[in-house]
Amino acid sequence: MGSSGQVRCRAGGPSSTRRGQRQTATGQDLLGRGPRRTVRRPVFRRDAGDRTESLALFAAAIGAHLDAPSPPRFDNWDEAIRFLFSIDSAGPFVIDEFPYLSQVSPALPSILQREIDQAASAGRRTKLLLCGSAMSVMGGLLGGTAPLRGRATLELVVRPFDYLLAAEYWGVNDPRLAALLHAVVGGTPAYRRFVNDDSPDSLDGFDDWVLRTALSPASPLFREARYLLEEEMNVRDGALYHSVLAAVAAGNSTRGGIANYVGRKATDIGHQLIVLEDSGLLRRRPDVFRSGRSGYEVAEPLIVFYHVVMRPQWGLLESGRAANVWESARPRFSSQVVGPHFEQLCREYAMAAPAERFGELPGEIGAGVVTDHSHRSQIEVDVVVLAPAISGRRRKVLSLGEANWGEVMGQRHVGRLERARHLLSRDYDTSETILACYSGAGFEPGLDPSVLTVGLDDLYRRPS
Repeated sequence: MGSSGQVRCRAGGPSSTRRGQRQTATGQDLLGRGPRRTVRRPVFRRDAGDRTESLALFAAAIGAHLDAPSPPRFDNWDEAIRFLFSIDSAGPFVIDEFPYLSQVSPALPSILQREIDQAASAGRRTKLLLCGSAMSVMGGLLGGTAPLRGRATLELVVRPFDYLLAAEYWGVNDPRLAALLHAVVGGTPAYRRFVNDDSPDSLDGFDDWVLRTALSPASPLFREARYLLEEEMNVRDGALYHSVLAAVAAGNSTRGGIANYVGRKATDIGHQLIVLEDSGLLRRRPDVFRSGRSGYEVAEPLIVFYHVVMRPQWGLLESGRAANVWESARPRFSSQVVGPHFEQLCREYAMAAPAERFGELPGEIGAGVVTDHSHRSQIEVDVVVLAPAISGRRRKVLSLGEANWGEVMGQRHVGRLERARHLLSRDYDTSETILACYSGAGFEPGLDPSVLTVGLDDLYRRPS
C-alpha cells in the first residue's frame, strides 16, 4: 500500500513481515530496491495452488538458489522448512504472498515458530522475510496468541504515497490536476505502470486521460477496483462486500445507513465491516466531538471512483461507451468522489502543517459534528485540529475548518465556523481557535484577515 511506511521494530527472532497491497510492492520489489549485492536472495512467491504444487515450486526455488542439479523433494511443509533453516546461509529468505500458503497449510506459522526458536537457541541468524498483500491475514501473524508473536524484529506496513509525493511521482505540477488525479488513483505507485506511464499533461487533458485509462476495458486499471477485494482471504460473498463499499462511497457513513442501503439489518453487516476495515479498504473516522460516534469511509480512492462512476454503468463501459458514461457521471465524480477526497487531503495538510500554522503541534486531526440545539441543527466541521489532551484542563481547539471543493468560500462559511466555535466554548478552550476555509474554487474578497484561507496552491506547497 502506499504512503509513508509504518515500521515497528521489536526484540525477538530473526524474522520480518511486510504487508501492503501488491500494487505497492512485492517482496522481490523491496529486495530489488536495496543496495546492489552479489549474494543471491531466494524469493518464493505463491499466489494460489494446492499443497503439492506449492511444495514443488518451493523446492524449485531452493534448488535454484543452491545451484543444485535437481531440486530437493519435500513430502510436507515440516520437511521443507527444516531444510530451509539448515542451509548454510544467513539469507534473507523471502516467502512472498505468505497468506496463500498459510491458507492451504495452516500449520505453517507454527512450523516457522519452531524453526525460528531453534535457530535462535543455536545462535544461527537465519533471516526470513514474510510478505503478503492480504492485509487482514498479515496483520494477524504477530498479534494475540499467534505462533509468530514476539519472533519478528521488523514489521513493515507499506502504505501509498502521500498526495504531495504522488503528484511528484506522476510528474504533475498543476495543483488542481494533481488533486483530480489523486481522487482517481490515490498514491498507489503501481497504477502508473498499469497505464504505461500515461500521465495527464494538462487540466484540459484530464477527461481524455480518464477515458483512455480508468474507463478503458483495455487498461489493467479498468478492473483493478474489483480485484482489490479479491486479494483478501477472508472475503466470502463478494457481492455483499461490494454493496457495502458502494453504500459508503455513496455517502452512507453510519452502520445503519449502510445497512439500509444494502437492504440488510445493521447486525447482518458487522462481519463485512470488520473484514473491510482489517483489509484497509474501509477506515473508521471518529467524531472528535462526540465520544463513541464514528463513521466509515472508503480508504482506497480507486474503489470510490469505481462505485460512483463505473459500477452503475458497467455494461456500457464494457461495450465501449466510456465517453457517454463519463459525460453523465462527471457531476457525481465532482460531488461524491472529488469533494470528500478534497476534505481528506485538507486533513492531511493540517496534519503536516508546521507548528506555527495553528500555534502549536496538533494532538489530533479529524472531523466532527457540533449540535446546535437552539437552531435544531448540526454543524459539520470538516477539519478539526485539537491540541494534545492535558489532564485537568479543557482541551484546546486549535482550528476549525470547512473544506469545499467546488464552491467559492466567503462570509457565510465563516459564519458557520464562528457559530461552531461559540457552541464548543462550553466544553473546550476556544480562546485561540483559528477559523480556516479550505477551497478548491477560491475565496470571496474581503474575508477577515484572521481567517486562514487554504487554496490548492497552498495545499500542494511543501512545508519548509
